[in-house]
Amino acid sequence: QVQLVESGGGLVQSGASLRLSCVASGRPFNRYAMGWFRQAPGKEREFVAAISSSGRYTDYEDSVKGQFTISRDHTKNTVYLQMNNPTPADTAVYSCAAKARWSVKQYDYWGQGTQVTVSS
Repeated sequence: QVQLVESGGGLVQSGASLRLSCVASGRPFNRYAMGWFRQAPGKEREFVAAISSSGRYTDYEDSVKGQFTISRDHTKNTVYLQMNNPTPADTAVYSCAAKARWSVKQYDYWGQGTQVTVSS
């Protein structure tokens, strides 16, 4: 089992920077690819970004490409989502997830999510 706990969400003004964190425990963190997802009220859950177990490969949803950056620190068992210049359109519950293989689509473990609210 892998347990994931997100933090770093909150209320921020449009244009401010925000960094979300996801701490993993239970199984070796460095063996899992990690992803970030978000879900706004009344909308379907959306893929945001992913990073391979080694950190060498990343993938982004087109709408956040160049704005958000995913990274990981194996010494801290933590994956990050750096959110630069967020807008109210980025308001959502952000969740991290883990999967055993970069090549598979399904994620095996999910965190509880952290709320990000961006004011205009």
